Amino acid sequence: MSATIAIKSTGIVYRNPAPHLRSVVAYHPSLTIGEERELIATFDIGEAVESLDYHTVLSRSLDGGITWNIEGRLLKTPPPRTTHTVRTSRVSDGSLVGLVAIFHRETADMGLINRATFGFVPTDLCLIRSFDDGTSWTPPQPVQLPLVGPCWEICHSIYELRSGRWLLPTATWRGWNGENPSGEQTVAFISDNRGESWGTFGRIFDGRETQRSRLEVSVVELPDSRIVAVGWVHDVKTCTNYPTEFAISDDNAEHFSEPLQTGFEAETCKLLTLRDGRIFCAFRRSDRPGLWARLAEIKGSRWENLAESPLWPTEGAITSLASNEGAVTSAASNTADGLSSLKFGYPTLQEVGNGEVLLLFWCQESCVTNIRWIKIKVT
Repeated sequence: MSATIAIKSTGIVYRNPAPHLRSVVAYHPSLTIGEERELIATFDIGEAVESLDYHTVLSRSLDGGITWNIEGRLLKTPPPRTTHTVRTSRVSDGSLVGLVAIFHRETADMGLINRATFGFVPTDLCLIRSFDDGTSWTPPQPVQLPLVGPCWEICHSIYELRSGRWLLPTATWRGWNGENPSGEQTVAFISDNRGESWGTFGRIFDGRETQRSRLEVSVVELPDSRIVAVGWVHDVKTCTNYPTEFAISDDNAEHFSEPLQTGFEAETCKLLTLRDGRIFCAFRRSDRPGLWARLAEIKGSRWENLAESPLWPTEGAITSLASNEGAVTSAASNTADGLSSLKFGYPTLQEVGNGEVLLLFWCQESCVTNIRWIKIKVT
């Protein structure tokens, strides 16, 4: 029987209840599964994607995603003159862990990204933990990393391997003035003591010579304990996308293979290992509008695509950085403005039944930015 991808149902996790009164946008969801039909979603809200009130909240569903209730902020008392984002996941002891990026905003007119240099505001990384399914969270615990960023892309939650090792997948990012002492690198920081320290890292992609970034990295573990990572290949200098690459590690993320080809071109490609060992991918295509899904297998070092389907097509939207053509003065500002102008992205995935995948992503519908869910049947 040939592989298939089919949408079963869809709905809304969050939509601004009064867009005629106030602007509230929603971005960057994380999804974890609880007991029975409980689902926990965390996502960012604010007046705008780089606004000074931007923060992360938790919403819970007790009926499998039909209805959702926002329970409030994850960080009750963030540092003054900062905004933040949190990516959450569940680890093997049942607790939740959140990777926090705290953005220091020194002036009211300072965005997150310097349009002239593609640099980022000063950023601190922390961990928070919840031992009661997200009802309360510990104070932020600073994360010290063995590599100079100076800033980091916050594209992934903490990922726990079956060995108990924790991975923090990320990529270097320029400082505000464009400084980039470590060059373009996509890495997985490693902790063998449940996030207490991060002394080593595996280099997933190395762009120090080519100057190409691998953005929005996604990491999964295969049934044979190998680790697969994919990245969105982008040249900031020319604002050019390249075919999506993947790399494989067979030593618990300490080393990765040279980049290999997936056979498609995507932005924000996120992966999920299904129970049968196949890989489900959701991504924003660079060559066609919309959010798409692919089903794939890793055979040796070969990526084999089995099926593809559109999930959420859009019309008339800016659907990729490659299609964002404006009156800009540099490729760096083109990329930065493109990131702020996208209309959907950041899929997050969980398998909720045999061959059923629940996907959350942010999207703009009728000029309102929502968090939407889609339930997908995979055969």
